[in-house]
Amino acid sequence: MNGAPDVNEPAWRQRAVSRSLTAARSRAEERVQRFLDAAFALIDEKGSTDFTIQEVIDRSQQSLRAFYQHFDGKDELFLALFEETVGEATDDIRAAVDGESKPIARLRAFVISLHGWCDPFERQRKRGSHNRLPIMDFMLRLAADHPDRVTAAVAPVSTLLVQLLEEAVAAGAIEVTDIRHTAALIQQTVYSSWLGDRLVHNPRARATAEETWEFCLRGLSG
Repeated sequence: MNGAPDVNEPAWRQRAVSRSLTAARSRAEERVQRFLDAAFALIDEKGSTDFTIQEVIDRSQQSLRAFYQHFDGKDELFLALFEETVGEATDDIRAAVDGESKPIARLRAFVISLHGWCDPFERQRKRGSHNRLPIMDFMLRLAADHPDRVTAAVAPVSTLLVQLLEEAVAAGAIEVTDIRHTAALIQQTVYSSWLGDRLVHNPRARATAEETWEFCLRGLSG
């Protein structure tokens, strides 16, 4: 009933079923990755997420039925693309942070790197096989209808920032009464900086990554 193996079932049968399930999982993962690669390739060409499901299907050389076996619709595909992009952003931010040793420098590396992954005016990053759009492009599209999924996707970024703030507090580099609230405010500042820059057409009036960090640093310093 619950899918657990029958303890009385012969071992050879259990192994055969296990191999079959493993093979099926592998094939499913391969199909999903082909859809993701196709979508990222379309993003490369269009410079946006302005593509149709049919274009993704045609590019991946798979069927509509196969698409809906793995995704409920376009939003579900965007969530997968967003999660992939956030994963790469987290790795990139962590690498930048690990390149610094002092607590304040590590916090600066975090803010500067996160700003770079959010800023639509900075050069698109080439990670793996495809360009990646700014993560805020995905967040803006998905946050209204899927706030819990978006929050879960960016959780690794939030967790890293909390760790950095804890390190800085322990080292006496900053004084913070509520670390998690401070982490939320820093992230909101970076995200808001992105939104403000998108609404400003004069490049000189846009907030740079360094200016955003300086603003956060003043808040941490009181």
